[in-house]
Amino acid sequence: MRRVVLIAGLIALADQLTKWLVLRLVDPEYPVAVINGLFRLVNWGNTGAAWGMFKDWNIQLGVFSVLIVIALYLFRHSFGIHLVGCQVALGLIVGGIAGNSIDRFWHGYVVDFLDFFVGEHHWPAFNVADSAICCGVVLYIIASYCADRHVRSRASVRV
Repeated sequence: MRRVVLIAGLIALADQLTKWLVLRLVDPEYPVAVINGLFRLVNWGNTGAAWGMFKDWNIQLGVFSVLIVIALYLFRHSFGIHLVGCQVALGLIVGGIAGNSIDRFWHGYVVDFLDFFVGEHHWPAFNVADSAICCGVVLYIIASYCADRHVRSRASVRV
């Protein structure tokens, strides 16, 4: 469990540090081009969830996020917490949820600043916390699959 808490803390800290920098250095009216035609830094406030869903549901999403973290803790043994891959995955997910929840309750919105695009087609802007949650979910699926596959292969050897 210590690994989960350590990773979650580092992710939340990295997320808040990057957002603090963006809030101080990037004017919301003037995005900063990093790679012309592909990537820029923006300073956008998001009161909803991914892809603009649930716009202006900030408080509800914040409360829901806290409930998710509590549920993850209460049911941690159901998530393969004894496996290192699952510990890392849960740390990434919890750290990401914590980072965005801090924003929701502190600023009243989530600070998004990574904006990838091609021409006029934009991927929704996101942040370190969003990236950690997505990577954590993918890692959890892979770790669970590998652990399940290992158990099945060991069971077939015994037969």
